[in-house]
Amino acid sequence: MKTLFVLLIAQLCSASLVPEREKDPEYWRRQAQETLQNALRLQRLNRNVAKNLILFLGDGMGVSTVTAARILKGQLQHGQGEESLLEMDKFPFVALAKTYNTNAQVPDSAGTATAYLCGVKANEGTLGVSAGVTRDRCNTTKGQEVTSILRWAKEAGKAVGIVTTTRVTHATPSAAYAHSANRDWYSDGEMPPDALEGGCKDIARQLVENIPEIEVILGGGRKYMYPKNVSDVEYPHEEKHRGTRLDGRNLIRAWKEAKPHGKVAEYVWHRRELLALNLSRVDFLLGLFEPGDMVYELDRNNETDPSLSEMVSVAIRMLQKNPRGFFLLVEGGRIDHGHHEGKAKQALHEAVELDRAIGLATRLTSTQDTLSVVTADHSHVFTFGGYTPRGNPIFGLAPMQSDVDRKPFTSILYGNGPGYKIVAGERENVSAVDFAHADYQAQSAVPLRQETHGGEDVAVFARGPMAHLLHGVHEQNYIPHAMAYAACIGSNRGHCNAAACPATPLLLPFLGLLLLLLC
Repeated sequence: MKTLFVLLIAQLCSASLVPEREKDPEYWRRQAQETLQNALRLQRLNRNVAKNLILFLGDGMGVSTVTAARILKGQLQHGQGEESLLEMDKFPFVALAKTYNTNAQVPDSAGTATAYLCGVKANEGTLGVSAGVTRDRCNTTKGQEVTSILRWAKEAGKAVGIVTTTRVTHATPSAAYAHSANRDWYSDGEMPPDALEGGCKDIARQLVENIPEIEVILGGGRKYMYPKNVSDVEYPHEEKHRGTRLDGRNLIRAWKEAKPHGKVAEYVWHRRELLALNLSRVDFLLGLFEPGDMVYELDRNNETDPSLSEMVSVAIRMLQKNPRGFFLLVEGGRIDHGHHEGKAKQALHEAVELDRAIGLATRLTSTQDTLSVVTADHSHVFTFGGYTPRGNPIFGLAPMQSDVDRKPFTSILYGNGPGYKIVAGERENVSAVDFAHADYQAQSAVPLRQETHGGEDVAVFARGPMAHLLHGVHEQNYIPHAMAYAACIGSNRGHCNAAACPATPLLLPFLGLLLLLLC
């Protein structure tokens, strides 16, 4: 009887959650017809040459994260959430990418970054090299280096930039410029003696030396640029933030000295400095706002650290000065870190901020000449369920208790991770903790110090010139090839003259007639 009463109450509450307009079948029919008309308009494909390329990478932003972030965005705007639209949801072309590494069913961020930036699948833990390189084996690297779409764009005369919420030497950004047998060789202080003796370079050094004319680099990672034990400018008394380099080099100084004579190179470490720059007078910009990764968006100091959106705004305005266009890599890197820590609230707010940056970039560019692609490197074992009613707080409880241990549970759960907790021999009762706290670790099925990646396909959203090339199910390494084809860079240039001169065939008869008259 009690169960029947609870079900009746739940049904009554559920009915009240349905917006009045959604009770009318015509609402859904009109919506579907509008979507149909939009789909029909897509038959007129945008075959322009992409002057600009922007690749947005949500590290660890699997499909379940995208959906949960959409609901969070809507609820932050005081809606129910499910009907909300992310900026990436508005992109007309969607594909799936297979994320496995050459030696791993469930991938890591280094092997995947090599795929979607360099167009070649690789082994886990390796950066900017082929699958012929074994992780940690410096002596397998030589001759196995592969170049990235950032380099292809630079060689075509475009401006290039990197914006990330992680260290600029982290897996995703470093695959754009570095070649390393180990993703963790941030500075020479993290490298083993045999790698140093073998002539392998640390990633921070490669950032300065491999492609010295990257116009914009914004993110974290100051400590890898300074000699060991040099105090950090922002945290002078904290030992963990001191410099890590063994070679005694100041790579900030080296970065400036590598720039061509007469060019202005600016280094900033504070939000105020970044936003005060006169970008028309700056040729190269390096901004490192934390010693390591940047702070989570929910915890960010608005005085000292810029948001991802603010960094993207500066980057685009800097890069737009080049008349040949630009390539920009934007990483929402701490989505991944939030999930690894089991902190879903941190991860999802990072995803919402990435989406905010996507919207900003959309307003600053045109779909007529800018190809924008949004994707992820891999997923996580993150899920939400439990038959929650419409509008249920995304960080809230499911509307039922377990029928096994008779305890409540949150809608968000992890397959494994640090949220596994046993209290008095039983699963922790979540009603006794603050499960809405930013650092709450959602319960997991298997105890691990860090939650793991997931192995399923990830979404690829595309808009702009040649966006239709991203469709169906692809290998992840296809992404930069499609983008390069759209921009006529790299090895995909055979079609470019025809694309640039679509009216040429129409002119041929008139040219022939003119020749006859002249003869």
